Formats: sequence, C-alpha cells, structure tokens
Amino acid sequence: MSSSGTQQTPKGPLPTVSALVPADTTEDVRARGAGVARQVAVLPVGSLEQHGPYLPLATDTLVACAVAREIAAAYPVHLLPPVTISCSHEHAAWPGTVSISAVTLHAVVRDIAASLRRSGVEALVVVNGHGGNYVLGNVVQESTAEGHRMALFPALEDWDAARERAGVETSLLSDMHAGEIETSILLHCHPELVRPGYESADLLADDRRHLLSLGMSAYTESGVIGRPSMGSAEKGKELLAGLVEAFGAYFSVVTSDGVSAGSAGSPGRDSVASS
Repeated sequence: MSSSGTQQTPKGPLPTVSALVPADTTEDVRARGAGVARQVAVLPVGSLEQHGPYLPLATDTLVACAVAREIAAAYPVHLLPPVTISCSHEHAAWPGTVSISAVTLHAVVRDIAASLRRSGVEALVVVNGHGGNYVLGNVVQESTAEGHRMALFPALEDWDAARERAGVETSLLSDMHAGEIETSILLHCHPELVRPGYESADLLADDRRHLLSLGMSAYTESGVIGRPSMGSAEKGKELLAGLVEAFGAYFSVVTSDGVSAGSAGSPGRDSVASS
C-alpha cells in the first residue's frame, strides 16, 4: 500500500500466455483437409471473468484452449483461435469481468460456422469452457435442425467421466467455479499463472437456485465456489486425457454419413463443469 492508503499498480511486465493462437498456414489446413472425408473445426469458447484471487480472468479460455489443443493433437481437426469474451454477467460484481450479450455470442458462432462451410469445412465442434454460455446449446440445436453439422463439447457426462478417471473428489455440483477441476487443469497447463492462496480458498454453496437472479456475489465473497485445495497437476493431466477420449464419439457424430438434422450435438444439459 502507498502512504495515502491506495493500492499501487504492480511494476514490471504483466503475465501473459503465448501459443493460444494456432500457427497453421494455409498449406497446413489444405494438407490436413486432403486426408479426411469430412473436415472438422474445433472452436474454443472461454470467458474473461473473475476466478477468485489466485486464478486469472482468462481461466475459462485457458481451459477451453487446453481441451481443444489436446483434441487437435489426437484427431484430424482444424484448431481455431478462441473466443475470449462471452456471457459472464453473473460475475459482474467483480472487477475485470467483461461480457457480451447472448445474442452477440450466438451470432459470432453462427458466423464462424458459416464462414467455415464456405471454405469447405462442413463440421464445427464448440469446446465450451464457461457455464454461463447457455446460448451455445441453442446455437447447436438450431444449426443441426437446419442440416448443419455442429456439436457442443464437453457435456456434463463427459466431465463426470473425466472426474472419475482423474480422481477428482469434488462433485460437479459443488465444483462450480475456480475449484478442484479448473485449478487442476491450470496447475498442469499453466502453473506459472496460479497464484498462492488456492490452498485455503475452499467454499461450498451447493444451493444456488437464485443464481440467475442474484449473481455469484449472493453466494461467495471471494468469487470461489468449490474446493481448489484439492487440485493438482496430475489431476489436470488426467482430466484432459479423459476428455480427449470422450471426444471420439463427437467426432464420429459430426463426420458420419448417417447423421441427421437435429441429432448432432443437442446437449440436453449444460455442457460445462463450472461457471
């Protein structure tokens, strides 16, 4: 603190993350597309919102990119740059949170899918890292009803299976935000961005029935809902491995000749583990 009692701005370079944007050339995309019967693109969608005092605002984007990057290493898909700002209105009480409207996010994803189709990429899988992006389910349902190939990944069932594989102890209900799952994935992928404090930040608030009306601040002062103290890099590694395994079924759905309009990617339930 300064002598006047105001907090000083930290000096030195701010932490950043490199390699979130794919380095493909046109020839890379052309060569990858030549080897498959139907081309698939993967779009990470994150957010810019508070994740407590120890995880960065970009946590959801980092998680979505980590999942998408592992998918691209295992399957012949085109990895797209992330959508980094989405629907984080429930976190508006905290500084640093930035949102766009659901209408805007809907339009962005639809426009990206249409542009991909014009360049010969018929299928799009949206990898969602933020629980507040409810509208993505509508985008997928509407697109598949129109005969386009689209899916939303991961579903809650995929997160649950990955949880069990990784030995994550907190349930999906309790592990809502900046908890065991997100902390584990960042400890694995970006440990340099995890600040001290997660070891003692646990807070549970399983009854959140008024979240949409009251926002996150009605349930947590710190911004955390979950048990980050249980997080580990090993759990993060296994979580990603479990999700990559689960992706195979989605790849089959969007590339199969037997897929019908309305059958690909209708999520049924929220398709992320946390908000």
